[in-house]
Formats: sequence, C-alpha cells, structure tokens
Amino acid sequence: MNIEMIKRLESIQSKMHFSGTAFVVDGERILADVSYGYANRSEKIKNKTATRYGIASGCKLFTSIAICQLVEAGILSFDSTLSECLDLKFPHFDERITIHHLLTHTAGIPDYFDEEVMGDFEELWVKNPMYQIRCLKDFLHLFQNKNMNSPIGERFHYNNAGYILLGLVVEQASGCVFTDYVEERIFKEAGMLNSGYFALDSLPERTALGYIDHSDGTWKTNIYSLPVQGGSDGGAFVTVQDMIKLWGALMNHKLLNEALTNQLLTAHTQVKGDSYYGYGIWIKKKANSIFKYHVMGYDPGVSFHAAIYPDLSLKIVVCSNKSTGAYEMMNGIEEELMKKKA
Repeated sequence: MNIEMIKRLESIQSKMHFSGTAFVVDGERILADVSYGYANRSEKIKNKTATRYGIASGCKLFTSIAICQLVEAGILSFDSTLSECLDLKFPHFDERITIHHLLTHTAGIPDYFDEEVMGDFEELWVKNPMYQIRCLKDFLHLFQNKNMNSPIGERFHYNNAGYILLGLVVEQASGCVFTDYVEERIFKEAGMLNSGYFALDSLPERTALGYIDHSDGTWKTNIYSLPVQGGSDGGAFVTVQDMIKLWGALMNHKLLNEALTNQLLTAHTQVKGDSYYGYGIWIKKKANSIFKYHVMGYDPGVSFHAAIYPDLSLKIVVCSNKSTGAYEMMNGIEEELMKKKA
C-alpha cells in the first residue's frame, strides 16, 4: 500500500464523508484498497472491496464494446444507419444518423434526460413512474416522437437516448436481451463474475444501496429516483476488482480484436480543450498524447470514476454509493500518483 496516498484519501474522506471503495493498482501491485461508509446504513453493513456498486453512465463503455463485437462479427458497421438497424419509427429523426453518430454523441437526437437542460434526474420520474422502466423499449415514449436537437455531426452533445438506441440495436442484431448479452459476452469473458444489471427492487447480497443526503442531515435511498433496472445507457453494478478486470480484458484484446479496440479508443470527437470522446469512453490528452482513458457515472445515490493510464501501467477505480465523492477521491489519487511520477 502507498502510505502517502492512503493519508490523502483519509483526509478527503474526513472532509466530505466519502462512502464507497477506492482501488488502485500499478501493474500487479495494489497501491490502495480502502473502503468507507455503509452499503446499508440501517443495518450498519460496511462497504468493502467486494461490495457491488451502481456505476450509472460508466457502463456506456459496455454498450460500445457490444456494438464493436457485432461489427467485428460482420453483423453491423459503424456506417450502418439507425433505420437499417432498427425496425422502429422515429418520424422526426434525420435518416442519415449512423451507429458512429450515436456512439460519439454527435447524432443530434433529442434526449429523454438532457443534462444541459435538466438539473435533477429525479424530475423525470414525476410523470413517468420509474418502476415501469424495466427494459429498453420502456424508454422510447420519452423521446421517440420529438424533433432533432441539432444537425447530425454538428457537435458533441452528451446523450443518454442515443445509448438506449444502441442497446436496442444490440438486441435486434444479436437476438438477445441487452443485459443478457453484456453479462454473457462481456462480463463473463472478462471474468467479472460479481457484476450484473440488478433490479433495484431485487438486489443480491453484497450490493450497496444508493444514498441521497439532504442538507438537514436526513437521507433516503435512491430506489424511487432511478429506473428499476439499468440498461444500455447506465445502471449496471460492479465491484472495483471486476472493473480492473474489464480494463485488462479490453486492453489485452480479450473482448475485441486489436483493430476494433483501437477504433473504440480513438479520439473521435473533441469535447473541450484536452478532453475527447471515443466510443463510450472519455479520453484525456496531454501534449498531444494519451494521458488516460476514463469512464464516469453519476445518478442520485451513485458516483463513479475509473481510469487507465496506458503509459504508466496504472488503473484506478472509485465507486461510491452517494451522489458525490468519486471525483474528489479520483483527483486526490491522481495528484499523489503524478507527484511520484514527476
């Protein structure tokens, strides 16, 4: 264990009451493995390394891997249009929208939750009961008949609905329920045996409940704040160790061949400054070279960050069962590591 890093994490945790697990490896060496807070506050069950956490949009990477696997199999291409891939009608969508546009958030389609407009994900479920959202098609009525937000390819605009559509493409192309496909073709292949798309009203053992803290010191769980079961835009549960395995499987071409892996990891669109987006993955550059590949996710009661630093053999995973905290822990870890590398 890295003593200085552990001290830094203890300091961050004491200031913001981080609840979750931080796991850092350098090659095969574990630099940090720390857990704080409770997976179940009422029963005083502590978070542990083996705890399963929701990761929200962090699992858009899984969706992109699934699409790339189908491209590798010759079933799809990145230039395939949405109308070619789905037997569904989108009356106001541009017919030129491709798989590539959806993967890179450049399709310009309307979103069911537009993060540039809506501030609170919970607002969405006032008129659309979350307990009725159990499969991908349950999302369609929230955006299917809306107008385009912008012309295709004009700009990066983070879009959850685009990844719902990609999940539906996976289902139609593979003949499998999306979550079954990911669990069999990605989680199982990567050795992620403790991960899955669990329903919030039927969670297995060692799964953290998500907590929303109020300013007066009270709290509630997130069971009424999210769709009851996750899908292609977010909502899987993983352990920190399983996420490390995912990084290893992806980078060692166990999930995709080298060409498709490189395609997924290509900086297809610039987001802002040194931040870019590939297929389901964020890319940060420094001095025109790749500093890190990373994924993140935020939901009510969930915050998540995970990164791999290709030139440094480092992997970091931070999972939290609170709405905030993962970024601060991730940033603290990164600063400590970069001091050592300087």
